[in-house]
Amino acid sequence: QVQLAESGGGLVQPGGSLTLSCAASGTVYSADAMGWYRQVPGQERELVARYVGAIIMYADSVKGRFTISRDYAKKTVSLQMNNLKPDDTGVYFCNAVYGPSKYWGQGTQVTVSS
Repeated sequence: QVQLAESGGGLVQPGGSLTLSCAASGTVYSADAMGWYRQVPGQERELVARYVGAIIMYADSVKGRFTISRDYAKKTVSLQMNNLKPDDTGVYFCNAVYGPSKYWGQGTQVTVSS
């Protein structure tokens, strides 16, 4: 069973930076896709950034501010978030896809507020 462990959330002022990290365990294989989603109360979980194979996808709202990176050997994915805005507030979930199976981390809270 694949497990995803996230770290790096917290409280930051507008304009600040945070880095989220996610590590996969319970498998020797690299995920077919791996990335980050965000959810706020009352709304659906939405894509922030993800790798699909070697292709990187970003939500329009984070382009130019967030950078996703991946270490295939360590089975980790990170999200460097710069110039954070209050609208970036939410619970960030790591996601990994292995064939037909999707896995989610427990989520880490990011709050952008002065």
